[in-house]
Amino acid sequence: MAKGKKQHNNDNLMAQNKKARHDYSISETYEAGIVLTGTEIKSIRDRRINLKDGFVQIRNDEAYMMNVHISEYAQGNQFNHDPLRNRKLLLHKKQIRKLAQITQDKGVTIVPLKVYLKNGFAKVLIGVATGKHEYDKRETIKRRDQKRQIERVMKHY
Repeated sequence: MAKGKKQHNNDNLMAQNKKARHDYSISETYEAGIVLTGTEIKSIRDRRINLKDGFVQIRNDEAYMMNVHISEYAQGNQFNHDPLRNRKLLLHKKQIRKLAQITQDKGVTIVPLKVYLKNGFAKVLIGVATGKHEYDKRETIKRRDQKRQIERVMKHY
């Protein structure tokens, strides 16, 4: 479980969902493996993946990543994959049960935050997310701008 730990460097980062941290407040994160076909992993290595509208759903004690677009592999043949197919996530049973329990609450969802390569395998960092209201988003932007301004002033001294 990768709770708040940065275990990967940016050259292995294949895709990131920047909008997720803007639209949701993330309470905890988990690292999961993804069940992929051969052409899918090749497309991911080419960074042809989009996490923007993705989410994770728990069904029959299994976690699935839905609505994540992995483009068809350019050199693929008739065995190419469906870009929007549901992909199974590899998590421990205990983690899946905990996530299923958490998503019972109203307004809680699981979103993919980033996809990266680790030891040659594609991993996804998923986050337990609760939706932000419009005023929360404004507050976050205000705090970020204040932090930038403080850093700018501190840099001159």
